[in-house]
Amino acid sequence: MKNFIYHEFPVLQRIDSPEGRVYQTPSGDKYPSVTQVTGLLNKQFITEWRKRVGEEEANRVSTQASGRGTRIHGLCEDFLLGNPTQADMFDTEMWNDLRPVVDKIDNIHALESKLYSDKLQLAGTVDCIGEFDGLLSVIDFKTSKRPKDINSIDHYFIQATAYSVMFEELTGIRVPDLTIIIGVDDAKPQIFQQKRKGFINQLVDLRQQFKKLNLL
Repeated sequence: MKNFIYHEFPVLQRIDSPEGRVYQTPSGDKYPSVTQVTGLLNKQFITEWRKRVGEEEANRVSTQASGRGTRIHGLCEDFLLGNPTQADMFDTEMWNDLRPVVDKIDNIHALESKLYSDKLQLAGTVDCIGEFDGLLSVIDFKTSKRPKDINSIDHYFIQATAYSVMFEELTGIRVPDLTIIIGVDDAKPQIFQQKRKGFINQLVDLRQQFKKLNLL
């Protein structure tokens, strides 16, 4: 059984709309989700990709990827909670490879927990905050059809940095380390680790860009 450290996080209301996802804080403020903000980094690439493959194919691929990501997240969460896990036939190989990696997580402070920061005026739902191989980290679970290069995933680290700031603001506990775990089709999982201090400035700059574009 995994050890959990309990924190009484504020209750946030998630609001989804065609314009994007926002979270309403207990004080009534509405903050955009961090994934919307980090999405600015990939916006041009995604727009060009959708034009290249066509809307129908882009929608099919996006739906498929989103579904797998949701399923794998659910398996990781259930495993850490000690619940039975049963991957479907499309996810079995990936989950079998991921499970021993996820098993390295313990002393869990947050699991699918809604967090926010008044300083950043951002909110979101963190996958996990806990010790990975004994190192307290923000831990994010991702899936991919092919292996990633560390230079192509700054947006993952910026997202994790935002959760680290939110968690510290709410609890007073500093989490300087970031761990990205990626399940990959027909390959072993990838584990990328960085320090949040290398991404703080990028996060703040991106938040300012988003505010200018979206008024949130």
